[in-house]
Amino acid sequence: MFRTLFLILLFTACAAQAGELYRWVDEHGGVSYSDQPPPPSAKKVRKIRGKGNVVEVDKDSYELKQAKRLTPVTLYATACGQICDQATDLLKHRGVPYTAKDPSSEPEIAVELKKLTGALDVPVIVVGGSQYKGFDATTWNRLLDAANYPKAGEAKGK
Repeated sequence: MFRTLFLILLFTACAAQAGELYRWVDEHGGVSYSDQPPPPSAKKVRKIRGKGNVVEVDKDSYELKQAKRLTPVTLYATACGQICDQATDLLKHRGVPYTAKDPSSEPEIAVELKKLTGALDVPVIVVGGSQYKGFDATTWNRLLDAANYPKAGEAKGK
């Protein structure tokens, strides 16, 4: 049992680091694994190629993860021109992940926006339970700051 576990761990560690392993049977019938070529007396030699060491890295900071979880951002906007473009640009520049909803494209979203604000005017930002109708960079930044979203350039992990 211990030998099997040891071999599995050895195989995994070597495959991850070296990218290739050798497996062979020695003169006593024992199976061996190594990142070094086997001795000439080895039988049933097999070269095992690993995929290398790949680690997925989440680049979002802890603060951004918490803000996304606790106070998600929704942007109601259409192709309304400069004001909607500025609203979208602010969120992108700050690195704030958001759900975009276009009330002109789906009747259900229009009904949702009308219920939320009493009108179909855009842009509207919703940050957690807070909302703001229209675009004012200072107010939007204040809402995002209060929800602990990182400022521009701080959204990625350090």
